[in-house]
Amino acid sequence: MKKLIARAHEMRKRAHAPYSNYAVGAAVLTSDGEIIGGCNIESSSYGLTCCAERVALFRAIAEGHSSFKALAVATENGGSLCGACRQVVWDLCGDIPIFITDNKGKIEKASSAKLLPEAFDQNKLK
Repeated sequence: MKKLIARAHEMRKRAHAPYSNYAVGAAVLTSDGEIIGGCNIESSSYGLTCCAERVALFRAIAEGHSSFKALAVATENGGSLCGACRQVVWDLCGDIPIFITDNKGKIEKASSAKLLPEAFDQNKLK
């Protein structure tokens, strides 16, 4: 998990956050062992901003991956995933470990199920 977390910190440096000044990096570990990163990218039309977690997952899917083992998120202060990202992580990954880290090296281990209890998913659409 050290490489996964290091990649999330690396991606944080690439964030485009001119409005919030809150840089976020993320990295997802695919089932075949590849680590794919993402960073938050802000728009002046705030609703068009995309979080680092979704950028990493969407990149992974675009590159042909469909199964994921873990996710790491790096922020300055250990901020957790927003609600939209929690839902997307659940939809694309199911229950996986999520490592949330800050710029001082503190790491909190969570899971998709812990972050989104009683999740809405495809089973509710039937």
